[in-house]
Amino acid sequence: MIIMSKPSENLLELSRSQGLIRTCDLEPLGISRVSLTRAVRSGQLERVGRGLYGLPGRKISALGSLAEVARKVPKGVVCLMSALRFYNLTTQAPFEIWLAIENKAVKPKLDYPPLRIVRFSGAALTEGVEEHIVDGVTVRVTSVAKTVADCFKFRNKIGLDVALEALREAWNEKRMISDEIWYYAKICRVANVMRPYLAAARM
Repeated sequence: MIIMSKPSENLLELSRSQGLIRTCDLEPLGISRVSLTRAVRSGQLERVGRGLYGLPGRKISALGSLAEVARKVPKGVVCLMSALRFYNLTTQAPFEIWLAIENKAVKPKLDYPPLRIVRFSGAALTEGVEEHIVDGVTVRVTSVAKTVADCFKFRNKIGLDVALEALREAWNEKRMISDEIWYYAKICRVANVMRPYLAAARM
């Protein structure tokens, strides 16, 4: 029977509670990188990506890449095409993770998964953000109504047809209410653009 040292126990407990851990998570907790290296060599942990580790054999969903991005870019918010995919509001399958960051923030550099960065500011970045658990990791995602409004704001990037599909699906499935969509439409400054399309969706 192997008796684990205290650092190893803390390391594994951290992995269980956070789903995935970064090397920069260790120092504040007094866990050395040597302990991390030993845990990987002994098979207690596995390297998921650069500076990212998890328990071997852990369950990974189809949305696992969102969990990886959330741990690597904790202030980012999953948005637009990736948020639509998260909520099953599109038939599109983006190969990039669409991520909103603060307007003046440094652009994150990841080997994997590939990112499509969109810059938001003020209420457009902070309002309508929900937290969901994906593979044990807390992932920040724009809400359904905020995502739909964002799609109209960035319709030139993703296509008006995608925005209309999202609006139609979200409305028909009762995933949002009128007050919500108007609130976020005003924040995104697309209320006038959306008005005729929302009126048509209600018919």
